[in-house]
Amino acid sequence: MHPSHEKALIIIKPDAVQRNLIGEIVSRVERKGLKVIGMKMMSVEDALLEEHYAHIKDKPFFPGVRDFMKLCPVVVVAVAGINAVSALRLLVGPTKAWEANAGTIRGDFSLSTQSNIVHASDTIENGEIEVTRFFEESEIFSYSKIDTDFIYAEHKQ
Repeated sequence: MHPSHEKALIIIKPDAVQRNLIGEIVSRVERKGLKVIGMKMMSVEDALLEEHYAHIKDKPFFPGVRDFMKLCPVVVVAVAGINAVSALRLLVGPTKAWEANAGTIRGDFSLSTQSNIVHASDTIENGEIEVTRFFEESEIFSYSKIDTDFIYAEHKQ
C-alpha cells in the first residue's frame, strides 16, 4: 500500500442492516474511490463495544448504544486511500444525522444520532486503531486496482 494511503473503518450499524442498506453504503464508498481492503459481518460483544466506545462508556446513554449495536449483526468495512478519513467523513455526513446534507449517507437515510446508519473513523490515528480492533492482519488485503491512476491523477509522480 502507498505510504500516504490512510486506513479507515466503517461500521454498517443494525438500522442499516435491517433496512437493507449494506449494498448502497458499500457502493457509495467504492464509487467515491476508496478501496475496500476488508469486509465482514459480525456480532459485536460487550467487551468490543466497551473498547470501541471507551469515550462514552461511562455516560448514562451508553447502555442504549450497546443494546442498539447488539440488535443484529453489523458489517465492518476497512477502506484505504489517500485522504481516506476525510473523504469518508464527507461521504457519511455529521454524527447528528438531521444536520447531514442530502447526498450524504446519513443525510439520505437517517434523522437520528444513535440510529445514524454508520460509524466512520474520525481521525487518521483512530482509523488505524479501529481497523486493527475489528480485523485480524490476515483479514486485510493489499492489492492494486486498475482505476487508481484515474482516481488519484493529481497525486501521480
